[in-house]
Amino acid sequence: MKYDKEEKTIVDAYEKGTMKLSKPSKKEIETIKATAKKTLVKDRRITIRLYDHDYQGIQKKAIEMGIPYQTLISGIIQRYIEGDLTTKTG
Repeated sequence: MKYDKEEKTIVDAYEKGTMKLSKPSKKEIETIKATAKKTLVKDRRITIRLYDHDYQGIQKKAIEMGIPYQTLISGIIQRYIEGDLTTKTG
């Protein structure tokens, strides 16, 4: 598995024994479950118009990835909002 810099630091510390894992409390588990449930529930439906070639391209990429095209579009939007996708400049 490939790790980013922060993940590698955590894995290395754990393997060296300088970091110990602790079991989350019942309250922490409930908070995590509530957050996960809230994160996974898509509660807004939208309609967008796309150029046919963009639509076909999205469908092709989704098939290659083995996911529904709506999931791919949603993921692209989420990554953009989180700053993982940026716009090209000059």
